[in-house]
Amino acid sequence: MRKLVYVVAFLTFGVGSAVAQGVEIKGIISQQFEAFKVDDFASAFEFASPNLQRLFQTPENFGRMVTQGYPMVWRPAEMRYLDLRKDEGTYRQKVLIRDAKGISHVLEYRMQQTSDGWRINGVQILKDPGATA
Repeated sequence: MRKLVYVVAFLTFGVGSAVAQGVEIKGIISQQFEAFKVDDFASAFEFASPNLQRLFQTPENFGRMVTQGYPMVWRPAEMRYLDLRKDEGTYRQKVLIRDAKGISHVLEYRMQQTSDGWRINGVQILKDPGATA
């Protein structure tokens, strides 16, 4: 019986921890979306990982990359969180986005845990022609 209690506690803590990570991760992504909606690229840049910040160097460079390469993120008509998975020590959050033209896109956000919390360490557009919002 004691072993069963330990197993249940372990599973509960593990699931609870994953749920908590998911809430934090979705919060970071949502805050970046909100910053993009009002063209606040300085705030949006703060949600990027240190590696991405070094790569783009300034919020203006980062904003230019988003508006030109990820317009569906910059001006989404609708977004919905899909699955979150742990992979190679990090989390990957899929997001379904419907753009202003009504086209659906599935993106995968690679997250990085930093001393300041979760940060976005990259976004990949996935091929999913059957996705609808």
